[in-house]
Amino acid sequence: MRTTIRIDDELLKEAKHQATKTGTTLTAIIEESLREKFLRSKQSRQKRKKVKLMTSGDGGLQPGVNIDDSSALLDLIEKTE
Repeated sequence: MRTTIRIDDELLKEAKHQATKTGTTLTAIIEESLREKFLRSKQSRQKRKKVKLMTSGDGGLQPGVNIDDSSALLDLIEKTE
């Protein structure tokens, strides 16, 4: 597929130099770089430990609690302390 992208001048110069040095094309350098970036990103997501939150009770809000009313929530917190 053919497309147009904007690349910083210095980065493009370095990529062209790398292509010449390794005897490959600029396209190959860009494709390889993108593949490596996507692979690192995927591996990073896979390494993260999943977190399981411990909860108690039946879930949901207590009767009469309105989470949009911060003043009432503060009153409720102060009563339980």
